[in-house]
Amino acid sequence: MPKSKIAIQAIHSGQLPDDAIMIGEMAARQWKIPRGQPITLKFGSFRQTVRVMPVPKLDGLRISQTLAQRTGLLQGLTQNSHLGITYRSLTATLSLGPLIGVLISRDYPQDMGKPFGNITLFCRELVDACRARGAYVCFFTPGQIPSVSSSDQMESWIYSGGWRKTLMPFPDVINNRLTTRKLENDPSVQQFLKNVKLLHSAEVFNEKFLDKTEVFDALKKDSSLTRYLPESHHLRNYANLYNMCSRYNNVFLKPARGSLGKGIIRVSRADGESYQALYATAAGSRRQVYPTLGKLYSAVSTKMKTARYQIQQGLQLIDIQKRPVDFRALVQKNAAGKWTITSIVARTAGNQHFVSNLARGGTLSTVSSAIAKSNLSSGTPKLDAQNRLRRAALQIAKGIETQIPVHFGELGIDLALDTGGKVWLLEVNSKPSKNDNTPLTEGKIRPSVRMMIQYSRYLSGF
Repeated sequence: MPKSKIAIQAIHSGQLPDDAIMIGEMAARQWKIPRGQPITLKFGSFRQTVRVMPVPKLDGLRISQTLAQRTGLLQGLTQNSHLGITYRSLTATLSLGPLIGVLISRDYPQDMGKPFGNITLFCRELVDACRARGAYVCFFTPGQIPSVSSSDQMESWIYSGGWRKTLMPFPDVINNRLTTRKLENDPSVQQFLKNVKLLHSAEVFNEKFLDKTEVFDALKKDSSLTRYLPESHHLRNYANLYNMCSRYNNVFLKPARGSLGKGIIRVSRADGESYQALYATAAGSRRQVYPTLGKLYSAVSTKMKTARYQIQQGLQLIDIQKRPVDFRALVQKNAAGKWTITSIVARTAGNQHFVSNLARGGTLSTVSSAIAKSNLSSGTPKLDAQNRLRRAALQIAKGIETQIPVHFGELGIDLALDTGGKVWLLEVNSKPSKNDNTPLTEGKIRPSVRMMIQYSRYLSGF
């Protein structure tokens, strides 16, 4: 098998014509690259016709500095730069890459130490991982998006001894890491994503946010998944609330487009005709008792004027000393384009909280440790519970892909176990946080980052 990546070096333009590349003779034979004939050199959306000059004993590929500048590679090349390489004889195209673009919400050019705020460390981790695996990554914001039809380059951030901006071709693969729906739904962003796929055959994954109602309505169509779904509806009126409260001891009201536990309300019967609402706040749960369910609905319906709410069946979840436990599964596409479990962690709610998000005081632990300490029924084998969580996460990811016609490469799937050991789906997140749920330490490449690169290579044919 030929090598999947090759060393790249830019040399002085006087040593090599700008329409030629030098490549080691052995590599040229391995990849069956014809010598002396014009071929197309490709890097992202960049293409140029070049002549190949095989060189004995050369281990790698050499291009002129002028050509490296045109490709966008010049500023990012180091002494030991490697890129993936493929040659397709049918089109006579020598491709280098993949060039991965990460679409992020904002940058802070005035702070060159942390130009992307709290995700800067993740971005640097991705740079290091790409260099180790023969890929190239750049980062850009909606403000840097050009008109694809009138440009063949875009301003992007790269890392080369420090963060800097440079002009790059359009990427082979784009990971949409926008963190707000407002940015994602901006017409210029939507037009860019449409054009870059149409005009440059780029692959875009994690194309859109999901909301809770959309997810549950879609998964209800798959009979094999309904066993994981607590009863859930769009909260439209008082009758919805009354009917659910008459069937369940407690129900949850959740913003359909909420995250990090914000805005969640737990409703349960108090004494007599009265009902209590527990509101999730940053400081802890705030309890409010209402004399009737109608009065409670009147109080919470004001929230429904500005946000759609989902009403969901309350569950008797396992807990550790009265602190509810749930599980976040990170499910990603692998090097073969198949869904796989990258990690599952347990999240235990903090004191005075009924939601487990780290932003609300939750703590992380291993699945086995949390289950062992929990009040899970003694009749449920601990290992069997772990296996069922993994199986459910994979089935739900496949169900999302089948029922929602959008390209996803990774999903954060929140699951729960009730005290009887049954697995339930709580939520699906199409933009799983890179700072939450998996520890991030400088110099460490996490499996989730490696998997993202593997999937990008798969999508781009490297």
